[in-house]
Amino acid sequence: MALLRRSFLASAAAFAAAPAFAQTPKLTGAEWAAIGQYGDKTAPLTVFEKDGALHVDGAGLSSARLTRQGAGRYAIVGGGELVLEKGAVRLNDQSLAFHDFGAEAQDAIHAAVRADPVALRQRALAATPPVETEQRLPADLVDLTTVDPRIRLDIRYAGVNNFMGIPLYERAGAYLQRPAAEALGRAQKALAAQGYGLLIHDAYRPWFVTWMFWEATPPENHAFVANPANGSRHNRGCAVDLTLYDLKSGKVIDMPSRYDEFSGRAYADFVGGTTKQRAARAVLRQAMEAQGFAVYTEEWWHFDYKDWRNYGIGTQTFTQLASARRN
Repeated sequence: MALLRRSFLASAAAFAAAPAFAQTPKLTGAEWAAIGQYGDKTAPLTVFEKDGALHVDGAGLSSARLTRQGAGRYAIVGGGELVLEKGAVRLNDQSLAFHDFGAEAQDAIHAAVRADPVALRQRALAATPPVETEQRLPADLVDLTTVDPRIRLDIRYAGVNNFMGIPLYERAGAYLQRPAAEALGRAQKALAAQGYGLLIHDAYRPWFVTWMFWEATPPENHAFVANPANGSRHNRGCAVDLTLYDLKSGKVIDMPSRYDEFSGRAYADFVGGTTKQRAARAVLRQAMEAQGFAVYTEEWWHFDYKDWRNYGIGTQTFTQLASARRN
């Protein structure tokens, strides 16, 4: 573990010291288009870019480099052949279809939620949160827009651009318990020195929304949502979902997966995507971990603050939070 940790920090530091995303891998258009996942969701073949060349992982192969043999044909270092086909790849004699597993999972959830979103919300608001008997610190939620002007918001659950496909929050807002908010401010300061800002997708989350997530998500994807019987770290105001943007251009930085993608591409150690995407993910993780946050292994964007156990499950809606601040 110590060796892996040193390797991670060294690669992240090297990326941070270099001009932002300066290196451009020498892939053809067809090769860029081939990056993705193929075959079965439980054990997909991943085609990705590393050091300016295509690699494959899965199906018994471990980050194996591909060498061009002709148009769309590649020898696999260590043995075997891969051929690019329309909407598929052929690994030796087996054709594997391309899949965007995250999009497929989201489409299924959207269809289920659209059946009766009003009833789902009413059931969630009527549900009873778990009773906690341990002593907790009083909530002291801080509006993240007051922490640092470079922290921007893109609160997905205040609109329809989310895995549920409906608005969950009455208004866009992001709150964390004060120690976590202050730590986030320090992370933003460190990232600003490298030219990056933080873009927040979610922070404090009322418990009833966690209930809705669990109810709407198929059991095979429950790793991506919290069990309402336990509450989530978002409910406690100690978890934040975020990514990077470029301070000069305002452009959101590419990562190995989309936000809230229910697939292996979302894992914090996913080998796929591109060199630039993985390096950006490493920069974000290093900055957050330096301030006491820990990444959630199934979601590169999700970070939990170290003191989350000290706070209770929150039930206040965003309307109630806004009203309390006005009074």
